Amino acid sequence: MTAKTKKPTTLRCPGLKLPLGRILKGDCIAQMDRLPESCVDLIFADPPYNLQLGGDLTRPDNSRVDGVDDAWDRFGSFGDYDRFTAAWLKAAKRLLKPDGAIWVIGTYHNIFRLGAQLQDMGYWILNDVIWRKANPMPNFRGTRFTNAHETLIWAAASEKARPVFNYEAMKTFNEDLQMRSDWFIPICAGAERLKTAAGAKLHPTQKPEALLYRVIMATTKPGDLVLDPFFGTGTTGLVCKHLARHFIGIERDESYIAAAEQRLKGVEAIDDFELLKIPCKREEPRVPFGALLEHGLLRAGQMLYDERRRFRARVKADASLITQGPAGGLEGSIHKVAAGVLGAPACNGWAFWHFEPRKGLLQPIDVLRQQIRAETVTVFN
Repeated sequence: MTAKTKKPTTLRCPGLKLPLGRILKGDCIAQMDRLPESCVDLIFADPPYNLQLGGDLTRPDNSRVDGVDDAWDRFGSFGDYDRFTAAWLKAAKRLLKPDGAIWVIGTYHNIFRLGAQLQDMGYWILNDVIWRKANPMPNFRGTRFTNAHETLIWAAASEKARPVFNYEAMKTFNEDLQMRSDWFIPICAGAERLKTAAGAKLHPTQKPEALLYRVIMATTKPGDLVLDPFFGTGTTGLVCKHLARHFIGIERDESYIAAAEQRLKGVEAIDDFELLKIPCKREEPRVPFGALLEHGLLRAGQMLYDERRRFRARVKADASLITQGPAGGLEGSIHKVAAGVLGAPACNGWAFWHFEPRKGLLQPIDVLRQQIRAETVTVFN
């Protein structure tokens, strides 16, 4: 295998002619209706919040707060907003592949209405994620709690869908701890925040790259297609280019499109595919426990222990285990016996049982399984 392998340049749905890497100008529903059915792996949607702001908001020094008061965020009533939401969610669902998924983000003004419509339309909610802002805007009037978070909903195309989730990668990303559903990320600020010539925010709800990086890294693979129907200033496309994902953006505001195109011009996509590989245990070759005996990594009669040596079991020649000591007499597969000693309905025996390569040192038997995989996997150039 060469030291450097080029990243994939073809879409994982060959045969479709799609406007990859482009920003489609116009109404999001009309543009989505022009795209072919079942062509998108993931949708990230940051729709209007429908904030229902009344009058200007000022700081204690009477300076005006630069909030969201653009025309695109105004709706005549909740009914109008609900009809708009239903229309774009319906268009989005048609575009998702059977195992596709969608992320929507919002505040308390709209996220509950979005969640209800997602469920009504047959999407299957997988998680709600709290984006906890490291530097939220204070509540200047002192009449409510400081609004320090937004909510993201991650939903599959249907209950039967099996969307991408790069569990192992996100655990590694999080220093070998399971990634939680509360994400502490600063709001978009500093050099990342796009400004007008007058120094005002170009887009009032520009999302930080860190937020999109986590979403796209967690729930797509290299070569996947990500659609953003409310593209804004292009953060979704920027992160997709960094991570070798395809994207299609939809936006109707010409100033946002110009800013997004300028941002995207300066992105150099990664050219080393090895750096893009995402580990997934479900896709690794299956290795039965008996293979450890066949390869001489364990032997019949050898003792296995749990991590704290509360339980022990001997390995039998047929690759089953039989427990010893106070819990003696249980017999079966590594998984069945592990569950039996714990009194649990199921247990991962590869992680539960440990062997003793030298006195006083315990290692999970899964390291032996990984050793076999490393020795037997053939790499094709």
